[in-house]
Amino acid sequence: MTIEVKAPVFPESVADGTIATWHKQPGEPVKRDELLVDIETDKVVLEVVAMEDGTMTEIIKQEGDTVLSGELIGMFKAGDVGAAAPAAEPTAVVEASSPAAQADMKVNPAAKKLAEEKGINIADVAATGKDGRVTKEDVLNHIKNASSAVAAAPAPAKAAAPAPSSAAPFVPASLQGERVEKRVPMTRLRATIAKRLVSAQQNAAMLTTYNEVDMGPVMELRKKYKDLFEKKHNGVRLGFMSFFVKAATEALKRFPSVNASIDGNDIVYHGYQDVGVAVSTEKGLVVPVLRDVDSMGLADIEAGIVDYANKARDGKLGIEEMQGGTFTITNGGIFGSLMSTPILNPPQTAILGMHKIQDRPMAVNGQVEIRPMMYLALSYDHRMIDGKEAVQFLVAIKDLLEDPARMLLDI
Repeated sequence: MTIEVKAPVFPESVADGTIATWHKQPGEPVKRDELLVDIETDKVVLEVVAMEDGTMTEIIKQEGDTVLSGELIGMFKAGDVGAAAPAAEPTAVVEASSPAAQADMKVNPAAKKLAEEKGINIADVAATGKDGRVTKEDVLNHIKNASSAVAAAPAPAKAAAPAPSSAAPFVPASLQGERVEKRVPMTRLRATIAKRLVSAQQNAAMLTTYNEVDMGPVMELRKKYKDLFEKKHNGVRLGFMSFFVKAATEALKRFPSVNASIDGNDIVYHGYQDVGVAVSTEKGLVVPVLRDVDSMGLADIEAGIVDYANKARDGKLGIEEMQGGTFTITNGGIFGSLMSTPILNPPQTAILGMHKIQDRPMAVNGQVEIRPMMYLALSYDHRMIDGKEAVQFLVAIKDLLEDPARMLLDI
């Protein structure tokens, strides 16, 4: 029985997608629930899996092609996994009279496209794929090996150097020789991120205010209770992010305008706190949202962040998990950033930036002490939030973190 492989039904906010990677090629056996293809949208990567055991028979939409919701992208034959490949393939191989033709019969579409772009004879590429198939990685390895061979070859005798010309640019000796460039298309996710960031700067009156917080009290509290916390909450570790999420939630309740959003000429005040936590992935920055954080404890927040981080790493985040936040926190400190200016995440009107904890000399009660300090940055939309409110909001977070008991006592 032949089954049509279709793109999944995209959510309402997603118009189309791009075929990112075919994990199965025509003729390859497939088991039930095995991954067939990745489809990249503006927000997430969607996976299409096999409905039952069988064989991939045809790929209709190639890697890089744009597909619509529910569009036919391939054909799949249900049945015995060990079934033979379609008859057309062995016939074509038998009729092929040259090694180049045989290689062309067993080459992935992505590998063929890359070879054509680089002017490489596909017959010269060593195949490592299943059934002797040439993969994209094989072509990349061929290019790499060819470059290495060129670099290792003895240089020909140099002719006498021409007299220097005043018009020719000076190139240092260390830069002379091969200067490799690589051009790759921007992924849909990266293009969407770029578009949103530029839009945020163009359409908002964005300002940033800074402050610094003494992380000593939080670090001491974490050191004292982290083992007991992890034991009580089934392995959930106590990190710094949960303190910031909790402090931001308390501050958002005190300053509703920071928790609001702009919709055209209307201001939307949210009676709840849904905090987005920026997570960096290989494909780009994503912002999954923790819902109703006011009702969550530190353990719930930490568990939620870990779950989102794992899903983001594996490409399993759903679109609904990244929509509807009212405030965002981003932590550049994990990469060593000492200070930065975070960009708004529309339609939100504010974003908090955390940074690296660094020991610095501070004046404490008239004495100089070395304290673990962190710079905080709050970027906000001045159309909605006045400077006074922004500063007071950031000071509220600072006070809550420097005296964590305030969060428990609500003072």
